[in-house]
Amino acid sequence: MTHTAVRITAASRHVTVASSTPSITDWSRRYFGPWWQATSSEAGADAGPLVAAGVDETEAAQLAQLVTDYPHDVVTYANAPLLHTRDDDGCVYAHQPDSSLSYQYQPDVLRIAGTEPVSVALAAARLARELLRSQLLADGWHILHASAAVRDGSTVLTLGEKGAGKTTTALLLARSGWQLLANDRVFVRPDGDGGVDVLPWPSAAAIGLGSLDALGVYDEVRARHLAGERLHPTQHERVSQALTDGKRVPIFASSGTELKPQFFPDQLTTWLGLPLAVSGKAGRIVFPRIAPAAAPAVEGRGRELVDSDFFTAGTEDRYPDVFGLAPQTTNGEVRRVLADRLTALPSTSVVLSHDTEASAKLLAELAR
Repeated sequence: MTHTAVRITAASRHVTVASSTPSITDWSRRYFGPWWQATSSEAGADAGPLVAAGVDETEAAQLAQLVTDYPHDVVTYANAPLLHTRDDDGCVYAHQPDSSLSYQYQPDVLRIAGTEPVSVALAAARLARELLRSQLLADGWHILHASAAVRDGSTVLTLGEKGAGKTTTALLLARSGWQLLANDRVFVRPDGDGGVDVLPWPSAAAIGLGSLDALGVYDEVRARHLAGERLHPTQHERVSQALTDGKRVPIFASSGTELKPQFFPDQLTTWLGLPLAVSGKAGRIVFPRIAPAAAPAVEGRGRELVDSDFFTAGTEDRYPDVFGLAPQTTNGEVRRVLADRLTALPSTSVVLSHDTEASAKLLAELAR
């Protein structure tokens, strides 16, 4: 059986996704290509860990039975129940009934079997990213809950609580001559010259309906949607219906969470016209807050970094480490060095408004 393979590279680390279904590897090539290098390859000794993913109903059922017939635990993984168990040899078996996905993991080889190509492709990309993340964490990289924009190699990092305006800040800069590096998370690591290297965290980008309207790109997004082009499949059906109906105001789930359009990384460029960056050096930190009717303004110096600014295995709520991919320990000294170097950067607290032109002007002046 002919297999296609995509090798994904970040900071000299590699993961390979292989499948006999070309749409599965095409998905990873599209998902990682704009931010992490994704090239056609062959699975081999130098290709890093392997994700072997396929549409195989029989194998999916067999792997599922290895979970359900034995004692197992249940967690929520990617917003769906996941049953998992580990045998005496350390091999992990897992199954997600809602999507008919089954998994088998032993060191450096992760097998995914399912009944539908899109769900398998989603899982393969997600787990490839987790495998590469584990290598980067072992190499001393840490993950910040931050957006980032780059110009001439210098990176503006935007930190704050959920809803503070991190994505808005990065998008405004990206529409003002900067390149978008990340909209929600970034990898950071101290360099050898007293600075901090920054890498992107590839993911679907969630941008609210109101933000799309304020940025002046809603009509383009809706036109593409009506023409049959599709955003990321994790997008809620209510968002797709809102685009069909031409609704521009934010919509919310019963939990109070805003439901947003979900863009593939490449669609940030093809749909929204935003240039993307693949790396940078930390140069400034912005701590925004959104006040819709306020005049955009500087409010003072930013705060020091705190523990909640960093992602850890304990705070990763969407993708718990059921496969044991994360390093058992992290280098606390590296994190302290990171926090000190980032805190020493020029930092500013700002208030932004729904006046995108005025907000963009303020940010551009700060970032000079």
